[in-house]
Amino acid sequence: MYVVTLLSNPDEPHLQASLLDSLRNAWGGGDVVWLAPDEAAEFEIPQVPGNRWDVWEDVQRMGLDMVVQPVAGRRKTMLLADMDSTMIRQECIDELADEAGVGERVSEITARAMNGELDFEGALLERVGLLKGLQESVIDKVLKERITFMPGGRELIATMKAAGGYAALVSGGFTAFTRKVAKELNFDENHANILLAEDGFLTGDVARPILGREAKVEALERISKHLQIEESDVIAVGDGANDLGMLGRAGTGVALHAKPTVAAQCDVRINFGDLTSLLYVQGYAKSEFVAK
Repeated sequence: MYVVTLLSNPDEPHLQASLLDSLRNAWGGGDVVWLAPDEAAEFEIPQVPGNRWDVWEDVQRMGLDMVVQPVAGRRKTMLLADMDSTMIRQECIDELADEAGVGERVSEITARAMNGELDFEGALLERVGLLKGLQESVIDKVLKERITFMPGGRELIATMKAAGGYAALVSGGFTAFTRKVAKELNFDENHANILLAEDGFLTGDVARPILGREAKVEALERISKHLQIEESDVIAVGDGANDLGMLGRAGTGVALHAKPTVAAQCDVRINFGDLTSLLYVQGYAKSEFVAK
């Protein structure tokens, strides 16, 4: 059996029962279960519809997300998350670059790298090189003044952990940021690149080895093995090309507000919902959410 989940932007919930009934009737589905009024609902179907992606495009035009997945095993025991533009709204390196006066140049490279147009490692080194000479203290300024959390992150982690889950933050960004974000959101562990500094100024380089696409896959393998769980027990979330490896290996890989070329390679695409969407696709009702 499969389950169809429809999701609306929680800030402007507009999911209608008439749409659910229409789809359920067309696909021979079971009864509709509302996970949150006007915001999230689901129903089971016997097989994946042949017109799945055509319907997905239709509901996207309505400002809705739709996910079709097997019912069995959809509730996961581990969350593996990217940080930039996923658990937080910003790209940390872009914010540092803006403080350094090279924001436009770095943002352009970041966009191309996240879209898969550039080699991640080369793009990272080029961008970090442009930060050479920036005062290390600017990191704390950016954390305080520029970084905001993606809505739903606290509920996602708290709810999964309350059910016995584990949460790991794995970023191609920097430990100076992941440490603070992980602590604030209650991740169990965090991994990222280390910005190098001397005498209070950034050197324009990062420590080796560089944590990129393959390192995220290795983290998935290592952590799941340590927890003695299967990779199918993991839900991973990210938005960039360097996340595709872990999104493809995890039991459920979620492209969250992702670059088009990234989303096109993932079955689970969230473009309108926030991080609580990852709870809905696992079958949690809003009444089951835990707030930290």
